[in-house]
Formats: sequence, structure tokens, C-alpha cells
Amino acid sequence: MSSWAAAHGVPSHEELAARFAEARVRVARAAHRTPVATSSSLDAALGAKLYFKCENLQRVGAFKFRGAWNLLSQLPETERARGVVAYSSGNHAQAVALAARELGAPALIVMPSTAPAPKLEATRGYGAELVFYDRLGEPREALAERLARERGLTLVPPFDHPDILLGQGTAAAELFEETGALDVLLVPLGGGGLLSGCGLAAALAAPGCRVVGVEPAGGDDGARSFRSGRLERVEHPETIADGARTPSLSELTFALVRRYASDVVTVSDAEIVAAMRLLWERLKLVVEPTGALGLAAALAGRVGVGGERVGVVISGGNVDLAATAAWWAPPVS
Repeated sequence: MSSWAAAHGVPSHEELAARFAEARVRVARAAHRTPVATSSSLDAALGAKLYFKCENLQRVGAFKFRGAWNLLSQLPETERARGVVAYSSGNHAQAVALAARELGAPALIVMPSTAPAPKLEATRGYGAELVFYDRLGEPREALAERLARERGLTLVPPFDHPDILLGQGTAAAELFEETGALDVLLVPLGGGGLLSGCGLAAALAAPGCRVVGVEPAGGDDGARSFRSGRLERVEHPETIADGARTPSLSELTFALVRRYASDVVTVSDAEIVAAMRLLWERLKLVVEPTGALGLAAALAGRVGVGGERVGVVISGGNVDLAATAAWWAPPVS
């Protein structure tokens, strides 16, 4: 599969900054300006001031709507009329399906049949046609590209496109507008679109802010890549954080993560569950495992936050409620 960067190169900071200003206006027309939550008990526990950007309360229950809208809303009418195709385990699928419906574009989504049931049901509910790549025995990216060629559809990748990551970064821009400059910004890391966009937003609004990507230890391709200086892969990530099961960053997001992030750290699934539970119980926020990555890193001490003002991006809330019973059950002795 050809990457965006291989075909077009990595945009300069100046080009991204100019396009980001346009993306902010575009996304504000359709996305929710999600609230920023705080917790005195978590502040006391960590000795810091935490600000949670609640993208679990975004349309489709995840930040992904921002990037999907930013890209689809710029497509010429002729391309929209032909339709779009995307591949996703769930949140990007829902985002593309909803954005396409509102813009009058047919949507075809390539998904695994094993994706969380709420994400499958919601994607169908937004009117998209689903194709299950695991049942067809074809890699999802290759299948999506083939369907795009055969049906004349526009491919909407989950993170490997500047318009996608610029849309995602508007979440952090809103956070900085409400909080002012922060010392640290903790961002979930899967394919790198959210971290790239939020890193750009931090560079523009709070240049002294340390931007840290957080990914599950069972899918640590981003942390390995950040340290080795080359793209690394984890072919079959094993983690409950299904939104971070991408096998690798793209060339584009890898370059931008290295440009804008200060560090990439990992947390275990047990640490994710502990953070997720606190968000549910203390802040009364329904958060999916990927959305709890940032808080997990702070609680586990992977990132020092004592005495600092810390932004935490909660990326989504589309969780399979039936699965939480098993995650929160006490271990069998």
C-alpha cells in the first residue's frame, strides 16, 4: 500500500499551520466543542492539575469525527456522489459513515467482523455498507484500495492523510483555548493521527508544552519507532485498547510524531483498566480503554506530572459494556 508521504512528501510546519487554521473553521461547523472536565480527587492523588478533554462526548463518541469531516467536507461534489470507502475497527468507521451521510455521500466501510458490537451497530445505523475483510481473507487496506478502484470511490484513511490529522488536532486547540498554556499534554497513540494533530496544536498554542504519546504495551510499535528512529511494526497487537491496535504508524504520522512529540510511553492493560475505572467512577465519564491511555500513564508514573498543569485527551467512549464486567472482575485466586 502506498503511503501519503511517499507520494507527496511530509508537509512543513508552516504549511500545516496554515491548513490547520482552515481546518479549525471547517470542523467547528459540524463537530461538538466537547467539555473539559476536572477532578479534585485525581489532582490530589497525582499532585497536579489535570484537564480532561472529553472527546468521548464528541459526535459518534470519538475524536475521529473531526478528521473525517475535515476531509470529506472538502471533496468535490462529483467525488461525494460516487461515494467513499474507509477501513477501521470502529471509531473511524462510525465517523466516516456519519460525515458521509450528512454530506450526501454513500459510504462503504471495511471492518473486522469481530469489532465491538456497539461500533458495528452504530456504523450500520449511520447508513454505511459494511464489508468484513476477515471473512474475505484479504488485508483490510488492500481490500479498501481494491474496492476504491473498482467502484470509483474516494479512500478515506484512518490517519495517513494531512486533512485527517489536522481535523483531529482541533480537539487540542480547543483545550488550550480553555486552559491556557499547559506543561504536559497526554495523547492516546494508535496510528498517530491524533498525536500528530495535537502536537501541532501544542506547538502553535503552547510551545513549551511536553507532548507525550501513550500506547498499550501490547502494541508498542510507536514507542519502538520513536526510540529507534525507524518505522517498526507489531503485526498482531494484543490489548483491550482496540482503538490502538494499528500495526504501525504511517510514514507521515511517524515524521510528525518525531517532529512534535517529546516522548512516547506504554502502559499495561491492567493499568488501562485501573485508569478507565477511575474515569467512570470519579468523573462519571464512560470511556473506552483507548481513551484511558493518557490517565493510565500519569497514574503509573510513566510521565512525571507532579506540580504541573496537565492536559489529558480522552479519545473516545465507544465501549462494549458487556466486556467491562470481565475487565473489572477481581482475579480468581
